[in-house]
Amino acid sequence: MNSLNELVGVNQQLFVYLAIDISIAIILLGAMRFLLGLTSQVNSTEELAQKDNFAFGVSVAGSILALGIVLTGAITGENAPSYLIEAIGMLAYGTYGLILIKVGRFIQDKVALQHLNKTELIKEKNLSIGIIDAAGAIATAIIIRAVLLWVDGLDISTFIAITSGFIVAQAVLVLVTRIRESRYAKNNQEDCLQEALSEGQLALAIRYSGQVISTALAVTAASHFIIYSPATLVDNLLGWLIFGIIMTLLVSILTAVAKRIVLWGINLVEEVDQQHNIGVASIEMATSISIALILTALMA
Repeated sequence: MNSLNELVGVNQQLFVYLAIDISIAIILLGAMRFLLGLTSQVNSTEELAQKDNFAFGVSVAGSILALGIVLTGAITGENAPSYLIEAIGMLAYGTYGLILIKVGRFIQDKVALQHLNKTELIKEKNLSIGIIDAAGAIATAIIIRAVLLWVDGLDISTFIAITSGFIVAQAVLVLVTRIRESRYAKNNQEDCLQEALSEGQLALAIRYSGQVISTALAVTAASHFIIYSPATLVDNLLGWLIFGIIMTLLVSILTAVAKRIVLWGINLVEEVDQQHNIGVASIEMATSISIALILTALMA
């Protein structure tokens, strides 16, 4: 009987923690939609329900999923000493994750894809841009989640580490974008990848999304090998950068091999770049993400 009473007591306590976390999560998820409308200077309800702007809907969906991914990093599975600390921790990490998602989008807009005005193109219902915007948010969230799980505690050092790790990862994402642009130009008579995306080439957007998300997964593998320590933060972050680049190159090589096998006999440049074959591009995306997931799981 005593064991039963103890079990019921523990379950009640866990239920309270669960209620706190899920309540904050739902509030933040709801706030994300309206925040996107505010930053895009549009009425989100009008864009979604009256104008039927699918591009805006996909962008919002990506951001909501991204925030959900970040929140899984805020919930470590270890309950805080009190309900108040649990609520503060969840709200602090969740809110900061939401901010970093927006910052990541800004970096993608102004640095990685600087020739695209994604906000205006999404308003114009450019679905390709909506897709890459969603993919960028998801990739950013994957990295934020990994850093949240990597750090320990809730203090100023923790937030410095999260911010620094986020910046390092964004640098890798920008580097990969430049490499992909160069490869696209080489295969297509010096055409511009960003211009092709702005013209609504959906197949390219799907392929690019897979590349961005797989890169984010590759970068997170560093968290399994580098131990968090506020005293050696600079060394740790340098390790993240080096390891992230190595893993990104490894994923890129293995993905290229896998694509040749999975899509044997298919000219990817001709099918995706020139004929805009969405089916082939989707297989490319699935292959890229699958290889990254398998490799990071093996590293873990």
